[in-house]
Amino acid sequence: MKITRQKHAKKHLGFFRNNFGVREPYQILLDGTFCQAALRGRIQLREQLPRYLMGETQLCTTRCVLKELETLGKDLYGAKLIAQKCQVRNCPHFKNPVSGSECLLSMVEEGNPHHYFVATQDQNLSMKVKKKPGVPLMFIIQNTIVLDKPSPKTIAFVKAVESGQLVSVHEKQSIKQLKEEKGLVKNPEQRSRKKHKKVSGPNPLSCLKKKKKAQDTKSPASEKKRKRKRIRNRSTSKILSEKQNAE
Repeated sequence: MKITRQKHAKKHLGFFRNNFGVREPYQILLDGTFCQAALRGRIQLREQLPRYLMGETQLCTTRCVLKELETLGKDLYGAKLIAQKCQVRNCPHFKNPVSGSECLLSMVEEGNPHHYFVATQDQNLSMKVKKKPGVPLMFIIQNTIVLDKPSPKTIAFVKAVESGQLVSVHEKQSIKQLKEEKGLVKNPEQRSRKKHKKVSGPNPLSCLKKKKKAQDTKSPASEKKRKRKRIRNRSTSKILSEKQNAE
């Protein structure tokens, strides 16, 4: 029986892997009802889920689920402890918490880009999840974990993609990635980064000490002396020439 369940799980995982890009580690969103069912069935989720899915798993939940379990009181104390050991994923209801089912449903909107699995015992939530293509659904029945088969909505979506009527989210992401690699589309992270001008220091050339002007070796005193000497030379030569003429 266990081998049959694993064969079905492998088949369903292959379908979601090939058509929606689901990859390890499988991110499984748990709500309070699933945690309570695991507690009653004495199911060790961290040990049994990786064995059942034959791959690495990450148990996740949201703040809204934790808040809901806190308000429900002592009856779900054990389920709350299980949920508190899960990784908490950010949801859009930080200021105004909503019910756990509504929160998990919002986490798989817009084509389930993060490839979440939804694990719940809530029938109402399960019906809504099945209407969203590409969302693997898990539940517990007779104390065993079961990965549900792809819903009719999911199968119809895949057929529409194969016929060329629609483009899957996985294909959109692949096309976008190829365009970014070819440089046809700028990476949004690069767009958001503003180019800040580097604070440049002062120009090193402007910091050089100004060269002092070469001082003239000719001081005004020496110029006067030279002028005086020239005057004396001229006067003595004049006197000599007058004496010679007189003789």
